[in-house]
Amino acid sequence: MPDLLLYRTLVWLDYRLAAVFALGLPLVLLIWSALKREQALTRLMGIYWKVASLLLITVLLLTDNRPLGYLLAVLSQLLVVISVWFWVDLNEELADLPPWRPLPFVVRAWRWGLTVFGLLGAALSAVALNCVGGGLTRPICRVWLEAPDDLHGGVAGFFDFVFGGSWTAAIAAFVGYVSLVAYSVGLLQWLIVRLPKQGRVAGGF
Repeated sequence: MPDLLLYRTLVWLDYRLAAVFALGLPLVLLIWSALKREQALTRLMGIYWKVASLLLITVLLLTDNRPLGYLLAVLSQLLVVISVWFWVDLNEELADLPPWRPLPFVVRAWRWGLTVFGLLGAALSAVALNCVGGGLTRPICRVWLEAPDDLHGGVAGFFDFVFGGSWTAAIAAFVGYVSLVAYSVGLLQWLIVRLPKQGRVAGGF
């Protein structure tokens, strides 16, 4: 077992970096590329957001201490990294854009930063894969639940203030499971139908 204090620090750093590399910057880049009418970059960011929705599903499941969330924490980060490099046509179009232009430069830098963050984050999450089999009260498992619990408290307060309703951990997990089913259906459809036909061409992904 890793040193718990150090591991907890790294996990919190991972969540904070996720807010930058997986949420903040991609949102800015999506809006920026749309305003600049850069179709290749807009498609790349659109694909990223479709794949990265699994990160939100992971947080929803961890909010209610669901063991599956630990597995998805590893899988989601690997899929996100793959999603920004997989497409041959988008890679070629990005390579053809002048490197000194601000938008292509920032997208390239973000893509490399996301790759490093995603691979290190997946490795960090893999340390807690034993939590999938249960034993969620173990300290190493509880560490991953702290940030989702804090986020849940904020969302619950907002939900109560705006809608006068109750947003519980059980509801969050239910939404997470329903979203995971929809995500899995979409992914399977792409793997079985579109990938054999289109290969690594983004097409209508």
